Amino acid sequence: MTNFREVYATLRRKNFKNYLLLIGCCFFSVLLITAYVCMMRSPTVLSVLPEGGDSRKQVMMIFVLAVIGCAVFTTYASGLFFRSKSRETGIFFALGASKRQVCRQIYYDLALISIVSCAAGAVLGVPFAWIVWRLFRLLVVDSEEMVLSFDPQARLFAVIFSGFVILMLFVMGTRFVRRTNIIDIVNESRKSEPIHNVPHWYGKVGIVLMAAGGFLGYSVPAFCVRMLHWYAPDGLTSIAYAPVFIGLYMVLLHTVVNGWGHGKNRYRNIISTSMMKFQGRQTVRNMLVITLLIAGSYFGAFYTPMLGTGAMMAFDQRTVDYAYRFRNDQDIPKEDEVRSMAEKAQVVITDLTAQPMARLAIDGTESIETETSFGTTWESEYRETMQSDLFLPESAWNALTGDTLNLSAGEIVAIFDQYGNANGRMGNDVTLVTNYVTGERLPVTSRDEVLKNDVLFGYRVMDDSDYQKITTGLPAEWLETMVFFNVENCADTYPFAKQLFYEIVDHSGPEVEVFDAWDPVRRDIDIQEKGYYFYDPQQFEGLDGTSIERIDYDEPDSTNFRMYWQYMPKFRVLDRADFVKTTAVFLMLFIFISIVCMTAVIVIAYTRCMTIALINRQVYDDLRHLGASRAYLRHSVRGQVKRVFFVPIAVGTAGILGLYLMILYFNGSPHGYTPNEIAGIAVCLVLIAVCSLMLYCIYRKTLKSVWRTLRI
Repeated sequence: MTNFREVYATLRRKNFKNYLLLIGCCFFSVLLITAYVCMMRSPTVLSVLPEGGDSRKQVMMIFVLAVIGCAVFTTYASGLFFRSKSRETGIFFALGASKRQVCRQIYYDLALISIVSCAAGAVLGVPFAWIVWRLFRLLVVDSEEMVLSFDPQARLFAVIFSGFVILMLFVMGTRFVRRTNIIDIVNESRKSEPIHNVPHWYGKVGIVLMAAGGFLGYSVPAFCVRMLHWYAPDGLTSIAYAPVFIGLYMVLLHTVVNGWGHGKNRYRNIISTSMMKFQGRQTVRNMLVITLLIAGSYFGAFYTPMLGTGAMMAFDQRTVDYAYRFRNDQDIPKEDEVRSMAEKAQVVITDLTAQPMARLAIDGTESIETETSFGTTWESEYRETMQSDLFLPESAWNALTGDTLNLSAGEIVAIFDQYGNANGRMGNDVTLVTNYVTGERLPVTSRDEVLKNDVLFGYRVMDDSDYQKITTGLPAEWLETMVFFNVENCADTYPFAKQLFYEIVDHSGPEVEVFDAWDPVRRDIDIQEKGYYFYDPQQFEGLDGTSIERIDYDEPDSTNFRMYWQYMPKFRVLDRADFVKTTAVFLMLFIFISIVCMTAVIVIAYTRCMTIALINRQVYDDLRHLGASRAYLRHSVRGQVKRVFFVPIAVGTAGILGLYLMILYFNGSPHGYTPNEIAGIAVCLVLIAVCSLMLYCIYRKTLKSVWRTLRI
């Protein structure tokens, strides 16, 4: 070694583990963010996420959590790196090395570390996302719609995040070498960030604040809309969640400084508790990130069991095997043709009934919105003609369901889902029904007691005589037919169901190639007031910039078609068999999000626990020399590792589960849980148990690694 560069290179080789830790953290963070953003911005995914819908908002929310978590994680890793460099840097200064020499070597290291790790993460993030997606296609379901495509612009965010990592490293490196006090630099590796005097009530108050913040954050937007007639900006209402983070920080502070055990054995943990106090701020920051990421992971993971369990139960609980409707101006297969198809497919139809329906205009109150510089305000305005609904005569309802409903003249009744919930889809306050073609009006009274039927959910029933009177003069495009039939051995009739579905699609004209939300009455109102109708087949992009994917007869097996075509049949065997295929993109997206966040949790927790070994190695050596037994040393290490792993995971799991249960409860109309939701919650609890077992196994592996590093 004849020059400064060779000496520095020798030290670099000796301390390669510190370099490897920083490289791994930067690479991992950029890899996850790149994979996430490529998946999130993929045209394959965006095609099934409604613009402005809840699913897209949830994906973005978890993405923000992932970005914050990875940013904090890389900042923490860089801080550890500079702490490990402090002693040798201080010695170089003491031996007469100039700042220019040290800066040159540190900047060289940082440039090499940051550029190589970030470039590798950004490049490998795309194949990583593709491999995970491909595995899902191979192991679960595959379809033409599952072919994953990437938006080249998605890499832009990966470049931005990589730029943040590189800039952060150089800023911290510049601050590191600009210090003038050599003693401070040498002692940097021993520097602690202790937390003192945390009251014991912090833990309980923190839990209360978390619960209150979750309730406020969820209820404040609804309060603003319903009571203040104001759609507040999302950023403003999000402030209501602030108590959650304050309470979470208090809980973690209490855990690190005081712990939760106040019994006779509290002094047994005094060494581990004191060690955590001296590294308190770093530990709390890491635990906070782990808590947020585990919450994001479970939030994404809950989507699949809740959607899948509810859907499967709904399919099984339908009162009829096959149901479809069509407009009377369409040449859809009639009873004779359906029976002929069934006979050729060796399917036995046990009963079949076809009943009339009519599309009629109804009155209601509409929200008139006014854009302001600070959100949107709204006022209610009553309209005698607001939209249209499908009406059945009471005889049709009785024939389809086997009921014995008897309505009086002028009386109507709404059909809610099987549990009597409206789910925000319809109201029960109609007072005026109008024949939109002839202008004939019929004042009506809505029954307080609603009907319950999943297949006919969203329709209304009226008296037979009123139906005959109000539908007189309606042309065929305003009249519809609902067909119900059952078959023997329904589970074995999938080929027939598929054939009948394709026949219905092939015989449907372009005038019904529309979304389920398409409404001819609403269309006329919007064209008159706005100049366009958002759901028109020719109008795929609204003037407000939002857009939708069109319904296309050439893609009858696509998610968009199966979920949103207005005349999509409800065949039990078809819906059940093709459910995963139909919703595969939704399911895969949220599973991928969950995997990304859970992986980040594992890596951050493992890194923090290994840091305990690096920082406290001298302390444990001293304790061993003072006569501490191996069992006691292991117990001390276990106490620290256990808190780093279990506390944030437990808090994040309990917090997100509580929030999820609250959302499900208040989303019901009336409030409460349906049997489908209860079954979904049970599956979510099983999922939590499985993930907790996996995390426990990782905790055991990590604990043994820390013991091995400390040689105890």
